[in-house]
Amino acid sequence: MRETLALFGIIVLTASLALAANKESGSTTLKDVQPAGTTDQKHKKQQFDLSFATSKNEYTCRTNENQKVQATQFVVGTTVNYKIDGDKGQVKSTSSGKNVKCTLVRVAALAATPQ
Repeated sequence: MRETLALFGIIVLTASLALAANKESGSTTLKDVQPAGTTDQKHKKQQFDLSFATSKNEYTCRTNENQKVQATQFVVGTTVNYKIDGDKGQVKSTSSGKNVKCTLVRVAALAATPQ
């Protein structure tokens, strides 16, 4: 019985460490904002792809189709605060104060700088 509980504890600890490794947050510069898809009767709000780089990776995060976002709220080259949790993200513009939730659609490892 104790061996089973110990094994269960180790599994839970390992799983929680793996989940914690996917979380990241900080401040960075917004690299690009592009419209994603088109609007129609079913999809009334325009989605946007927000691109930014962290110390580890470059991310492209797509806004939710149910959330109204205006391109002027996210100006390329300005500072944004980001939170990443698995495949979910959140980006907040420091200039406009607008906060959007998004889904990560692209992750690219940063290339090592040549010496």
